[in-house]
Order: sequence, then C-alpha cells, then structure tokens
Amino acid sequence: MLEMLLSIPGLLLIVGALLVPVLPHAPRQAYMLALIGVSGYLTFGIETGVHTTASLGGLDLILVRAEAMTKPFALVFHIAAALNVFYALHDPNKTTSAAGLAYAGAAIAALFAGDFLTLFLYWELTAITSVFLVLAGTSARTMNAAMRYLLMQVGSGVVLLAGAGLLWRDGTGLTIQAVDALTPAGLCLLLAFGIKAAFPLVNGWLQDAYPEASVTGTVMLSAFTTKLAIYMLALCFAGFTPLIYIGAVMAVLPVFFAAVENDLRRVLAYSLNNQLGFMVIGIGVGTQLALNGTVAHAFASTIYQGLLFMALGAVLHRTGTAKASQLGALAKSMPLTAIFCTVGALSIISFPLFSGFVTKSLTLGAVAKEGYFFVWLAMVFVTVGAVQHIFVKAVYLPFFGPAPKRVKAKEAPLGMLLAMGAAAALCLGIGVYPEPLYALLPYDARYEVWKAGYVLGELQLLFFAGLGFVFLSLRGVYPTAMDTTVLNTDYLFRRTLPRATMAIAGPVLRVWFVVLAALKRSVLQMLKISEQASRESGLVSGIASIGSAAGIFLAMFALMLILRQVM
Repeated sequence: MLEMLLSIPGLLLIVGALLVPVLPHAPRQAYMLALIGVSGYLTFGIETGVHTTASLGGLDLILVRAEAMTKPFALVFHIAAALNVFYALHDPNKTTSAAGLAYAGAAIAALFAGDFLTLFLYWELTAITSVFLVLAGTSARTMNAAMRYLLMQVGSGVVLLAGAGLLWRDGTGLTIQAVDALTPAGLCLLLAFGIKAAFPLVNGWLQDAYPEASVTGTVMLSAFTTKLAIYMLALCFAGFTPLIYIGAVMAVLPVFFAAVENDLRRVLAYSLNNQLGFMVIGIGVGTQLALNGTVAHAFASTIYQGLLFMALGAVLHRTGTAKASQLGALAKSMPLTAIFCTVGALSIISFPLFSGFVTKSLTLGAVAKEGYFFVWLAMVFVTVGAVQHIFVKAVYLPFFGPAPKRVKAKEAPLGMLLAMGAAAALCLGIGVYPEPLYALLPYDARYEVWKAGYVLGELQLLFFAGLGFVFLSLRGVYPTAMDTTVLNTDYLFRRTLPRATMAIAGPVLRVWFVVLAALKRSVLQMLKISEQASRESGLVSGIASIGSAAGIFLAMFALMLILRQVM
C-alpha cells in the first residue's frame, strides 16, 4: 500500500486528505504542507515514459506515464497546492482543507494517467472534490451555482467516458495519444476537454461558480481544473487548426464581459477565460514554439492568476464585498495586498520584467511566424483589454480609486500575505530570469524575448492603452463601476432550456394529473365496493374486510407506481 502511495503521483494527497478533518488546525496545515512537499519531491523525479501499469477485466491500464510536458504542469500544481495551504492558514474549515488537498491530488494524478479510463476516474474525482469548495461559499446563490457546476463537471466526465468507449469499439485502444477530432470519439473527447477548458457556449460554469466559492476555495479552483483540460488538449489535439479560432473567441469575448462586470472576482473569472484562450490558440497552432508557449503560459498564469484571486479574496475577507462600486482607497489600509495585486496585474498585462511578458511572447511569436495575422491582432487587442479590466478595474478602482463610502479594512492575515508574497516573488523571478522555466518546456529551443524592438513595442502598446484610459476618464466617457447583471451563454441552459422544456412538458403533465386523479377515484370506489360486500357477507369488522380492502389498495398502489415510473 505504501509503495503504491509513493509510486502514483497525487495518490498520497488523495489518501492523505482523509486524515485532515481529524487533525487540529495548526498540525493540519503542517501535515498538508509535508504531504505536498513529499509528493512534489517524488513527482519531480519521474522521467518521461511509462512507469506503472495494471490490468482490469482484460483492460490494460497505464497508471503512471510522463510526457515531455508533464513535469512543468506537475510542478506548478504542487506550487499552487502549497500556496493554497499558506493562504488558508487563517481558515479553520476542515472540509475545504480536505477537499482542496484531494482536489489537487486528483489533478496531479490525472496528469500522469496514460489511458482514458484512468483519466476518467481522476477527472470525475476533481469534480466531486472541487464542488465542496463552491459549497463553502456564503452567498444566497452558492447552492444553485454549486449544483450547476457539478452538473457541468460530471457531464464532462460522462462525455469523456463515451469517447473512450468509442475508441475501444473502434479498436484504437484506451491509451492517451493524438486523436482525430473529426471522428465521433474525437468529437466526444474534444467536447469533454472543452467543457473544462471553458470553450465558448460551455464556459458559463466558470463565471457562475468561481465567484460564489469561499475566499480560499476560489483560489484553489483557479489552479487545477482548467489547466488540466489545457494539458489534455495539448496531448490529444495539438495542431487541430479550428482550436486557433476557438481560442481567439475565448480570448476576445471575455474582455467585453469583464468591462461591464462589477463583481471583481467575476472579472478575474472572465480574465482566466481569456488567458485560457491564449493557450488554446497555441495548441491549435501546434508547432514546437507554440506548444512551448502554451506550457509556459499555463505555468505562469496559474501563479499570477492565483495571485490576483488571492489579493481580491483578501479584500473580500476584510471588507465583506468584492464589488468595485463599493470599494476604493484600500491601499492606505491594505498596502501589501495592493502591492501584490499590482504585481499580478503587471504580470497578466505582459509588462516587461514580469512573468507574463516572457511567456505570452512565445505564443505571440508562434502565431506571427505561422502567418495568422488576424489572430495575432486579436491577441494584441486582448493584451490592451487586460489593461482596462485588470489593471484599472481590479487594481486602480479598489486600491487607489475614490471610495464611494468609508470602507473599514485592515491588512490581510499573515498566511494570506505569505502566500501572496511568494506568488509575487515567482512572478518577478520568472520575468527577470525565465531560463529555469524555459528549461522545463517540452521542446528544446532558444528564445530572445529581450530584443529591444519587442520590449519597446510592448511598452508603447501598454502606454497608449493606459493613455486611452486617462483620456476617456477625463472626458467622462469611461464606464464607471456599477451594479449590473451580465448575461452569458449559460443563460441558454439556466433560463431558455428549462422554459422550453416546461412548455413542452406542461400539456403532458396536465394529462398525467387527470389520469392520476381518475386512478385515485377508482381506488376509492373499489374500496367502497369491497367494504359494502364485506358488510353484506356479515364480516363487518372482521379480518376479511380489512384484508380485502388492503389487498385491493396495495394492488392499485403498485399499478400507480408502475405507471409513474413509465411516465
């Protein structure tokens, strides 16, 4: 048993999570950090290739297989898990601690799955464990958001299993490998991965659920599910050209949604969606440079996106709100949080010397090199848009903007500050010295991101984007923060589809209720006849009368149950 725990990455965290609820708070945090440290040490030593196999009912399963891009994903997942433990040092909730550790373990184990059946088991485990992080939220919408989230996540797993079954039927086998997306099996797998990667039309769960989770839960959620989907897309569908345009839509559309959104954690959810778009574009291009860019961007994004969620989570923790219209001037009372949030924002807008600059440039270069000019232009537009919805809305308004009312706050708890400080240091470290990250990338290549022309071009782009904000603000044209309800594509699933279903089902239900009422009347009539017959036979109060009535009633009740099941 111990050998299995140590040989299968992530399993130590999954099993170890069972002990978390029984430990006192301080030992619990130390215990989780120790598990993550041991797991990270063992995982980082796994070389490329197949390591552990098993047989189940005639199926050959590959429990542990490492690809060229597995190591950077596994490393950043462990880093994210450790940062989450520090961030939650103040949180006594045992359920979220256990669920978060198991969630991280399932995501790490899924990275090393070598067949689709093993992947399915961990895929669904990430859904089951992560829903507890949403349920830990305190808003009135939490329960509904959690159930919708679970439905989408489990649905993704069902579609994944269907794709695996079709591959098995076609004789392809269950091994995870490049898949033809234009086959029924390929379409199923693409949809399964696309749901978790927040493709257009199936992305509503992300903006719906993440902002409703607990403060610490949202940070955990931002790290694993979507990046696991990106990893699987890169393994199975690299070079599938339609992904370029799917990714472009993912990157561009959330910019407009974020521009009018008031809830800052929802703004970050839209931002996460457009960062995923960059990665999907790189997978669609499929060249070595593009895939290296996808992996590098996924690594850096996990950290700086987590940092932004941490900073605004700290704001929510201290003020009780994350709405831009209710915040302002928090830099005075939360100076360290303001600094860390600024570092995350500078990273996501690709400012030189910060991590986003040295990772996004790889994908941008690959797109330009392959001649996708309009896609490249869209990516540049998104970078400009990030200045507006991240740097302005998530940094300037809450921390440096005018306060609409007096907001009482104090600096974030020590654990939050430690986690944010570590994440900010990584953002700066990768931005200043990216070579260690580049060494982890799946393909050997040499990058020159510090060319004067590229650096100056990026600075000019960001400068004029900021200048545009200043000009529009002075003219009174720039949209102010206000309470709004932003309708996304999930409106189709949450409103239109139920209404259409009820419109069709209404007449059927009315007929059924008429039939049910008739059956009830028939049962009562038969009981009355039975009672009358018993009286006429002289068994007015005897067992025969009761037994006869009970027998008829049970028979009719059974018939009604059968009819209900059929209907």
